[in-house]
Amino acid sequence: MNPESALAHAFPPSSDVTLSAAQTTLTASGFDQAVENAFAPIADVLSAIVFFGVPVAGTELPLIVVWLMAAAVFLTVYLRFQPITGLAHSVKVIRGKLTRKTDPGEVSSFQALATELSGTVGLGNIAGVAVAITIGGPGAALWIIIFGFFAMTVKMAEATLGVKYRTIMPDGTTSGGPMYYLRDGFKDIGRPKLGKFLAYFYAIATVVGVFGAGNLFQANQSAAILVNSTGGEASFFADKLWLIGLIMAVLAGIVILGGITSIARWTSAITPLMAILYFVSVVIILLLNFTAIPNAFVLMFQGAFTGEGIAGGIIGVAIVGIQRALFSNAAGVGSAGMAHSAVKTSRPATEGFTAMWEPLIDSVIICTLTALAIITTGLYDADAGDGSTEAGVNLTAQAFGTVTDWFPYILTICVMLFGFSTILSYAYYGQKAIGFLTKESFFAQKGFQVVWVIAVVVGASISLESVVAFSDAMFFLMSVPNLLGIYFLAKILRLEILRHKHQAASGTLEEIPEDLQVGLRDHQPTEEQVASEKKRRAGVREKRKRIRAGFRKAQKDRGVDVTDDRV
Repeated sequence: MNPESALAHAFPPSSDVTLSAAQTTLTASGFDQAVENAFAPIADVLSAIVFFGVPVAGTELPLIVVWLMAAAVFLTVYLRFQPITGLAHSVKVIRGKLTRKTDPGEVSSFQALATELSGTVGLGNIAGVAVAITIGGPGAALWIIIFGFFAMTVKMAEATLGVKYRTIMPDGTTSGGPMYYLRDGFKDIGRPKLGKFLAYFYAIATVVGVFGAGNLFQANQSAAILVNSTGGEASFFADKLWLIGLIMAVLAGIVILGGITSIARWTSAITPLMAILYFVSVVIILLLNFTAIPNAFVLMFQGAFTGEGIAGGIIGVAIVGIQRALFSNAAGVGSAGMAHSAVKTSRPATEGFTAMWEPLIDSVIICTLTALAIITTGLYDADAGDGSTEAGVNLTAQAFGTVTDWFPYILTICVMLFGFSTILSYAYYGQKAIGFLTKESFFAQKGFQVVWVIAVVVGASISLESVVAFSDAMFFLMSVPNLLGIYFLAKILRLEILRHKHQAASGTLEEIPEDLQVGLRDHQPTEEQVASEKKRRAGVREKRKRIRAGFRKAQKDRGVDVTDDRV
């Protein structure tokens, strides 16, 4: 699930995180108020800076959106439209056909894909789309799809650089992400001091940002939605929000304390389950309203390029859709670089082709399904209230309710699964940032995991609106150093992607034996395979050594002074 609470900042006049009214009433306390009083001034200032907007054709355009959007368009063109030209090749990569079980890393490409998707697929796809349509009309949905396409290349860049500059520990574990390619990548281009500054800036922003976007907000909204769907103030859980948080915390703790392999194993199981459940549910809605589907697409295309009923016309609709798309899939904040840095591969570009699928699934496929469900049921003219996540979920629930009275409960299950999976994936991102700041301290990372699990209970039990607003601002602040780093490392990135693509097209990629292919989840090698791989690599090194020796001898025979003694 994504930091959907930050979306409120992009749509004036609502500028704070809007939580369930029932929950806020139930959980108001002196502690809540004390925290609000302390954090509110800081959150207001930081939010005003990060989400600073300029008026464009009668609507507000946050500059952070321009920053994200510009990078998405630039990278798509610079990398030669890989979301189109490289999509077929990416299927082979995701299936694990091009990576070995004996390659460095801890998880498969598919598991990294599931981990990252579990952090982005969620309220942005369910509530964010609903709010975008009620604000910008059906045309906003088409702009979500369009910029979901451009975001695919941003994820490709993050994942590729994440693998290229990752650190592999003696025990085989990995650490990677923007902080590593900012620090080490900038050394390669002769700017070590700038790289180190940006790396630490990014890591600090990540530690703070993930707590609001991936923990407190997720637990809070999951608890609120469960209470509302089970009777509101009359619900058994109405005065037991801590119990919901405790259950989520215990389950999360069991998974998180096992590290990335445990997180990847669970997210690779949960993500397909929740995606299929949501997909089937929406398809049922569309089948019941199939005669309205053609008109729904007509409304989307007409609204995208006319913008009737909204200030600013086409520009206003585009801004609404683009904001929702970029805030939904989190392309640009660097999380894909952390998730994919743990993959078993010796080719960084393989993870770039894998990561492309994340915005495709998130902002193109799932958002399209949600939009069609709302438009075909005639709810696109409904009032989404204050533009909050809660209002958006209620609108989507109304679309589900057109099937039968109990159908909205399926939506509740989906949202709960989305929230839980987000807590798992964002825990890993925060842990990696802590590891970077503490020079991979085992105790610091375990301490972070414990605090993270406790925060789940806190997030579900109390209303900390300003804390979440502050964290969300820090979350999107991560995109500033991350995208700056990608711009600086663009030539290195382009070489990795296009060289891999050329090798794939020319058929020169090494054929990996089927029993050694990583696959979707089966990626642990046997002792015999490890021994065989060591022997194979030794043979490769020996071959290269003979080639270099032969080259030096030939140069000497020609009278060329050879001073390079490397073997």
